Amino acid sequence: MSGNNHNIKSMLGWLYALQRRGIKVGLSHTRELLAGCGNPQNRFPSIHLAGTNGKGSTTAMIAAILKAAGYKVGMYTSPHLVHFNERIRVNGRPISDTEIVEFITLFRVPINQVKSTFFEATTTMALWYFAREKVDVAVIETGLGGRLDSTNVLNPVVTVITPVGLDHTDLLGDSIESIAMEKAGIIKSDTPVILAPQVEKAEEILCFWARAVTASVFPVKVNFAKATFRLDSGSEFVWRGKPYSTALLGKHQILNAACALEAVQVFNPRITTIDCQKGLSQVQWPGRLQLLSESPPVFYDVAHNPHGIKAILDNLNCIFTQFPVGILALKGDKELALIAEALCGRLKQLIVTCIPGTDLIPAKILAQRLTEYKIECVMMSSIDDAIRLMATVITDETPGLIFGSHYIAESVFQRFDFSFESGVI
Repeated sequence: MSGNNHNIKSMLGWLYALQRRGIKVGLSHTRELLAGCGNPQNRFPSIHLAGTNGKGSTTAMIAAILKAAGYKVGMYTSPHLVHFNERIRVNGRPISDTEIVEFITLFRVPINQVKSTFFEATTTMALWYFAREKVDVAVIETGLGGRLDSTNVLNPVVTVITPVGLDHTDLLGDSIESIAMEKAGIIKSDTPVILAPQVEKAEEILCFWARAVTASVFPVKVNFAKATFRLDSGSEFVWRGKPYSTALLGKHQILNAACALEAVQVFNPRITTIDCQKGLSQVQWPGRLQLLSESPPVFYDVAHNPHGIKAILDNLNCIFTQFPVGILALKGDKELALIAEALCGRLKQLIVTCIPGTDLIPAKILAQRLTEYKIECVMMSSIDDAIRLMATVITDETPGLIFGSHYIAESVFQRFDFSFESGVI
């Protein structure tokens, strides 16, 4: 980390305090703040992504391919796993502490005048930084939803919608239809849309919206018949008759890779197969079925909704003969009934835990609520204790799976000696 340590802590403390302003729906504050920064979003082309699952991985894959093809690429994702800086990257390298301090110093007054939220200010910081760095293209992931998300100030050259499912129902609505409407809000007039396979109701709404604004739809199709998954080599697959591979593991990552390949080809059809493969082989995206230990195998995944949890369990089922031993931590806004349904009969043992003082559900309450849904579990008061208990049960054929939240990433990475200090992703 660069910059004055005390200064960056103070500045980030001020930025995080904006979370008290909550999550605002609407783009007026972001537009006002961006206008005060010279409207940086208009100074580079962008690729904009929304979806319930897979949008972060797909964002990282698109950025990696474009970088391999020689572009200078901005990437904006959320939330971070360990350091705030991870959210804003150019060619994989996070924004420095010095530049964060500079942005807040320059724009603290207008941020307060506009009464910007944390995400509005952070989105503006990303766009300001990308313009300053003169990126050739920025790949930008929505935070929540799409229609009223701060990132929807963009006029992208390509939009991508990854699979839509139930999550954040308190903010986006409690049906697939209402959530699909929110995601569809990033679709712009005459702008191509890369559309991942969707449940029928979501696909109907997304395609209707695209037709309404004359946006061409490019549906993503993947043949999984020749796909293979190996711990040492990741995922191998065929797309449009050509073989590809990515170190990211799982059937869902093949789908994400196909979305990324489609997006890149629509963005610039001259990008070569060699560059596409180079980018996919180089992409790193921690916290996504990430192998932390090989023998016995332990994985970490931030999946926190029913669709995402089912996907990682399905993938582990393809690789191992035995059900995994799970460690689960969850935020309080999750659909527990549907999560319990996704977990039912899929784990050898479930250990629930939390980190006190965070937004995670206290372990005792989580255990009680899951028991109400007929999910047996053991409660451990800390991540370390949960991992120690898991270690007594797992084998080379019975993997460990730590999942459910970004909030536990730092504790998990410390326990398994995984370091972010190289900076580049």
